[in-house]
Amino acid sequence: MKNIFTTFILSATLLVSCTELEVTPTSFVTEDNFFNTQDDAVASVTAVYASLSLDPGEQSLFGRNLYFLTDMATDYAAAGVSATNPQVRALSSLTHDATSDRVQVAWRQIYAGINRANVSIDNIPKVTGSDVVKTRLINEAKFIRALLYFQAVRLWGGVPIVLHEPTSIAVESLKSKRATVDEVYTQIITDLKDAEALPATYTAADAGRATSGAAKAILAKVYLTRKDWPNAILKSNEVINGGYGYALFENFQDIFTKTKKNGKEHIFSVQFEPNQAGNGSSGSTFQATAFTGFTATEPADIISDVALFYDIYDAADTRRDISYAKQLLNPATGTLYTFPKPIFKKYLDVTNLATPGNTAINFPVIRYADILLSLAEAINEQSGPNPQAYELLNQVRRRAYGKAIATPDVTVDKSGLTQVTFRAAIQEERKKEFVQEGQRWFDLVRWGTLVTEVKKVTAKNSVSERNNLYPIPQSERNIDPVGLPQNPGY
Repeated sequence: MKNIFTTFILSATLLVSCTELEVTPTSFVTEDNFFNTQDDAVASVTAVYASLSLDPGEQSLFGRNLYFLTDMATDYAAAGVSATNPQVRALSSLTHDATSDRVQVAWRQIYAGINRANVSIDNIPKVTGSDVVKTRLINEAKFIRALLYFQAVRLWGGVPIVLHEPTSIAVESLKSKRATVDEVYTQIITDLKDAEALPATYTAADAGRATSGAAKAILAKVYLTRKDWPNAILKSNEVINGGYGYALFENFQDIFTKTKKNGKEHIFSVQFEPNQAGNGSSGSTFQATAFTGFTATEPADIISDVALFYDIYDAADTRRDISYAKQLLNPATGTLYTFPKPIFKKYLDVTNLATPGNTAINFPVIRYADILLSLAEAINEQSGPNPQAYELLNQVRRRAYGKAIATPDVTVDKSGLTQVTFRAAIQEERKKEFVQEGQRWFDLVRWGTLVTEVKKVTAKNSVSERNNLYPIPQSERNIDPVGLPQNPGY
């Protein structure tokens, strides 16, 4: 089996989606000219993965564009001096509307990936080759389709469910009505249940593919989002006790170290390589274009003002100085950069400061710490904290503090925490653990605290209840305003 990540660019070229994605995307391959052999099937699924990390001419979905919606529009990141796009600045201040180009690009990229998955799912059964391999490839495509619909339903609410490649480019065929939120989640769960049949592991050459453990982990997050506590607990425990070998890295830094990609904590990550068709890793969102030769106190093109969460950490919490930097030493030149405000650091490859946005650090879609905290949260919401929930939370805290303090465990007194105070402890831990990982906006919306928390930031006091969803892009509604009614407030 070819390494899926060394063939991203080739397969993405073979499977080029339409430039302007409408509600239902136009077809980009036909079975007659492509789907004949097992190698064709492999290449098609490679292109499905590539939809997460590649978009020629645009920053990719997980490389940059989701950041604007899931991080910059929250309480810990804001548009920096280089964010000259007024649409980006509007997202940062939560004053965006249905004409936002970043919202439209995210919609297009999500449906482009869904379309690629649909083409693979529809056509792989027709190719010659091993039925076992074909079934696995179909389930990988279903995993990506479910992941993309999970992003979409949380961002926009009910969205069109498209499960097959289109057969026409006529305007009428491009129309597709919004499904209900329940209908979208039903489809997500169906795809992920199929994906649970995926292998538990792969050889090193195929590291990074979707696994059965990844399907269960995303299912756990789906059930958590749906407040289905019993199933969230069930699937989280299956991930933890399923013999997958998942565990926390001993050091928080290892999560974001390129030599430790696809390690024991990485349940599923979007794969990034340097010089990836103009799309660097997720680090390209958060750093200056280059540090080399820079002599002032702050890079002129820093994109995000990220000082907002730096001070919430204890000095002994190792996550602070891994997530942020107030100073940075360039090992190639010996130059020490000092910043008046902390900058994001998680995805910064200090060995490559000449082009810091073009790194090989993966984006962790879901990692083991997320499952530990998700299980603790579900247990607490179902029946209040118990010893297992305490231990799950404290595993994450112990790693964060290392040996810096003797007892990092969460304790209050002999009576322990109530359901309300344990909920607050979980929320605080997620706040510190997942900075810059595309989690914050989803968490705040899920907890019903987006408006309350974001209003604490003076520059973001325009936030309102409408911001619990994003607007359906106006370009999509122009095609079918009846089938795509707008979300409230837009």
